[in-house]
Amino acid sequence: MWLGFIAALLCFTAVGAVAATRASDSVDDYLLAGRDVHPWLAGLSAVATNNSGFMFVGLLGYAYSSGLEAVSFQIAWLLGDLSSWLLAQRRVRARSGRLKLASLPRLLATRDDGEVDRAILVAGGLLTFTFLSVYAAAQLNAGSLALHSLLGWPMWVGAVIGAAIVLLYSVAGGIRASIWTDVAQSLVMLVAMIVLVAFAWAEAGSPRVLLDTLRGIDPALTQLWPSTPRFGWVAYLFAFVLGGFGAIGQPHIVVRTMSLRSPEDIAPMRRVYFAWFVPFSLLAVLAGLYARVILPDLANSGVASVGELALPELSRALLPEFAVGLVLAGLFAATMSTADSQVLACSAAVTQDVWPRHRQSRRASKLATFAVCGLALLVALNATESVFRLVLIAWSVLAATLAPVLVLRLFGGHLTNRLGVLMMGAALLTSSAWYLAGWSGDLYEVLPGVLAAALVWGVARVAAARAS
Repeated sequence: MWLGFIAALLCFTAVGAVAATRASDSVDDYLLAGRDVHPWLAGLSAVATNNSGFMFVGLLGYAYSSGLEAVSFQIAWLLGDLSSWLLAQRRVRARSGRLKLASLPRLLATRDDGEVDRAILVAGGLLTFTFLSVYAAAQLNAGSLALHSLLGWPMWVGAVIGAAIVLLYSVAGGIRASIWTDVAQSLVMLVAMIVLVAFAWAEAGSPRVLLDTLRGIDPALTQLWPSTPRFGWVAYLFAFVLGGFGAIGQPHIVVRTMSLRSPEDIAPMRRVYFAWFVPFSLLAVLAGLYARVILPDLANSGVASVGELALPELSRALLPEFAVGLVLAGLFAATMSTADSQVLACSAAVTQDVWPRHRQSRRASKLATFAVCGLALLVALNATESVFRLVLIAWSVLAATLAPVLVLRLFGGHLTNRLGVLMMGAALLTSSAWYLAGWSGDLYEVLPGVLAAALVWGVARVAAARAS
């Protein structure tokens, strides 16, 4: 077990070290790799960054707990994500390159003439810093969960190991090291999941046999969506479509688009992205379903969600020790490929948006990276929510608050400094209140958040029309 795991970690660290030797002393290189990233590198990096501990632990655990509901969830999510690529990502690269912008909040706040709406900039930076820190903490938490289950280590050990490795190559090489290691990590993630599903298939039978067995355990496990969602199944699924579209509101993903050589590279980057994303989604759901059949009675081991034990426990039940190490390395790859990107995006939010006095200082960016990584580790060590919920909470708030403002900016919609902040505030309050009210299981909170932002914009437009 140890051999495969340690070999993979050493490989990731070595790739990051090599990338660091290619880095220059400029802030643009630290945050955007000099805007010179090849599309297949950017595509694999973006998809590895997107498919984090959420996919390896959260989605797999969701499939374990809820059955085929995970299929409808992921299809809706993929459709939303594809829509964002077809409609918005090319505009993101073109606009950020023309205006020389290095962060998503600055992209939100910068007008066509290059002038910056300061309130939007600071609000976007604070949202990025706050919720990406939570998101990064969820990744460290996912790594801790695997080590706890497979090796019996205390929950804090995995978080510390993950944070240390991420900090090492992120500080040394910036986003270039992050992108290069993401590519290596994406390959390990895919191989690990293929190995796990292959062994599970051999143990429990083909997908047809799997469905029959699930139906025997609980017929509800073979339903594609909840039988009686409070707001209807159309709204239930559309909320996840919006969640997928909300990828354009995720700073750690959008920065990969901004780092491309030109807008023409968007199409090949998109092809690489989905050529990896679609099969990995299928494998993750299959692994969760097989785990429900092979390990129907996972005991609670002190984690927030029992289903999230499915990956490590299934690995231990089916695989030889070296292969278990490979799966563990794949999970760590998933968490690190996202955590490093989020830490760097938070660093950019601090130095470029919230406190831009030293925005051209590479040293300030590195210090911010240290601070953000420490904060994410602190949150991870004290987290009480499951990985799945932590990710959905952070993703939904960023999608609901940043994506609507970005869409208006990209497509030339009416947007003032005050209106942008009001839209973000309404989306934040609505999505947070929806979650705290306990309605997230009936309707993912990104939909009410986006509707609140749209309502604010609509009221402002009507008021402006009447005033004129």
